[in-house]
Amino acid sequence: MLLEKNKFKAFKVAPQLAWLSALFFSSAGAVEFDIASKLVVEQRFFFKDALYEQQFDHSQASAFIESELYWSWNDGFDSIIFKPFYRVDSQDDNRQHGDIREFAYVHAADDWELRLGIRKEFWGVTEFQHLVDVINQTDGVEDFDGEDKLGQQMVNLSLVKDWGTVDVFLLPGFRERTFASEQGRLRPSLVVDKDNVTYESSAGQQHLDFAIRWAHSIGDFDIGSYWFHGTNREPVLTPSKLGEELVLQQHYNQMDQLGVDVQATLGAWLWKFEGIYRKTSDDSFVASQSGFEYSITGVFDSNLDLGLLTEYAWDSRGETDLGNSGATFQNDIFLGARLAFNDAQSSELLVGIGTDLDHSADSFLLEANRRFGDNFKASVDVRLLQSSDRFDSTYTLRDDDHAQVSVEWYF
Repeated sequence: MLLEKNKFKAFKVAPQLAWLSALFFSSAGAVEFDIASKLVVEQRFFFKDALYEQQFDHSQASAFIESELYWSWNDGFDSIIFKPFYRVDSQDDNRQHGDIREFAYVHAADDWELRLGIRKEFWGVTEFQHLVDVINQTDGVEDFDGEDKLGQQMVNLSLVKDWGTVDVFLLPGFRERTFASEQGRLRPSLVVDKDNVTYESSAGQQHLDFAIRWAHSIGDFDIGSYWFHGTNREPVLTPSKLGEELVLQQHYNQMDQLGVDVQATLGAWLWKFEGIYRKTSDDSFVASQSGFEYSITGVFDSNLDLGLLTEYAWDSRGETDLGNSGATFQNDIFLGARLAFNDAQSSELLVGIGTDLDHSADSFLLEANRRFGDNFKASVDVRLLQSSDRFDSTYTLRDDDHAQVSVEWYF
């Protein structure tokens, strides 16, 4: 599901600091320096005892801090953005970690833009799965839905033309996916060994990946397409011996991937499609995610807006390759409803269910959030997972139903 993008409340620092920064850019125009942060405290509660012996049972407390520093000069045509992140966790050692989500220099001109450094680049239009989102590696210890991403080193040149925007990416420095530790919940039956990693490319983590993307708006349609060549962000996990213990070894193939995403806004209807073709040395396949969102404004003559969502996921690998190929959604349907209260507190509610049409597996999610004052927001998330088919990807998570309460402080 597509989680809400966090927005930071920025404030201006003292004029003296802006004056000092101008000394470093004597030829620059107006200088601006903004900094903002958020501190988030979370409490998870798992409804069932752990499925595997080493895991903790019920309660998991956690907190993270994330900041955003923005520094611009030359009348805004040059800027630096810095977004550090750090989390502490009471139960999972692998979940206690830090990352630089972004640290990049940006130069903007009339019809082109250059971005250098560590960045996050998101592609996608659907709600429940983002097939085309390929640039950044998944931060798997944050959550199991794949929405959280690690920062990626890149050189990105963006060309803005009348016929569309072309982005060229050079991506040095591959980042391995993060996984829960032996004590953590929301993990496979075997622990993923973070120290036992192999690559198809002899360059390993230093392989230089490449991507090019074209995006354009034509009438009611927003269209994007791309080609990516480089290290597959999804590892192949195979059983391996670590002493007397059986663990999962990570192997990262090289891949070529073609992707397309389309969104059409037709009155109250929002039609969405994502599709990919991926080729590796192991296999080639096609996958798609498509659906719609229908918006009803002023439900029952109130301030409420209701959005009804339906999406279908398909993967050409089908059932037979699920054990090794990572085809999480090969024949699945998703239904959801989004309720916006349009009040001063920006209260929202999202409810969704997913059903695997090939296996006896269902999932349920509930996300609710509400602001308090100018600096606080509270959220409640509930995830329920049901699976009785060992070939289904959620079978190993069948006892990981949980609720999470979060309080965010923006400062």
